[in-house]
Amino acid sequence: MKIVAVTSCPTGVAHTYLAAEALEKAFKEGGHTISVETQGSVGIEGEITQTDIEGADFVILTKDVSIKGEERFSGKQIVRVTAGNAIRKADLIVKKLEQKLQEQ
Repeated sequence: MKIVAVTSCPTGVAHTYLAAEALEKAFKEGGHTISVETQGSVGIEGEITQTDIEGADFVILTKDVSIKGEERFSGKQIVRVTAGNAIRKADLIVKKLEQKLQEQ
């Protein structure tokens, strides 16, 4: 499975980066490919390419604040989670998306 994700939080500091780290770890441990863009206090880092977006099975967006450039993901299956859930429940997110992909 190939995933792209954008993480952000209201202050753009800790939770943005903790969510990115948790998602990267969980998906890689599950044998999946993931590209994560962070939109934090220092701006956009690790910007996702159009090629990555086109090849993605799912797009994960944190929903704590608006994501800049969200229109890039038009037509893709978008999953919205809080930064907190991305941090605490990354393994569960992996399992749910694996199941959803199998059902398609």
